[in-house]
Amino acid sequence: MLRYLESVHPAPHPLLLELEQHGRKDGIPIVTRETGRFLSVLVRMMQANRILEIGTAYGYSTLWMALAQPPVGKIWTIDPDPSRMDVALEYFRRSGEAESIVTFNQDALELLENFQQRNLDIVFIDADKIQYAAYLDLVIPMLKRSGIVVVDDCLLGGRVTDDSDDAPVVASMREFNEYFLAHPQLDATILPLGDGTGIGVRIE
Repeated sequence: MLRYLESVHPAPHPLLLELEQHGRKDGIPIVTRETGRFLSVLVRMMQANRILEIGTAYGYSTLWMALAQPPVGKIWTIDPDPSRMDVALEYFRRSGEAESIVTFNQDALELLENFQQRNLDIVFIDADKIQYAAYLDLVIPMLKRSGIVVVDDCLLGGRVTDDSDDAPVVASMREFNEYFLAHPQLDATILPLGDGTGIGVRIE
């Protein structure tokens, strides 16, 4: 099924293909290509011009969203690893999207405590899994009504369904999924897309 879908989709931007290879070579985790396409569709559908991303890595998901944004769009992206951010910045420059992307090379929780942006269209979370609930609590007030939060790795590639897997990250993600789906300010669901993609819209 995935092979068929890949055959009928147009090829991604050449820099995205290069980024996939770069991330694979360096062992840097990035979202799946189908998750990238999903983010691109969401951004175009919403004409989202105010996006916050928690977890830049090499900028793969950032670039999927930046290439889909309207000309006035802005993405704020956070990652504490300076070497990864340097790689991302080079790809942003080469793509011509550097002016629309603001990078923060620091701990996300520290930054979000005093982050000034509000009325965000989309927040994308793909960072320290143990901190997902804390990220969520901080970003929901930043979303506009009907704004959405997208969360990567909710199923950890299926690990959350394995009762024998009691690793801390797995237990934390199981707890987060329940918290996310029952959150009173969100209408949320988890899709079997990529490694499990959560999506919730702010309803109050």
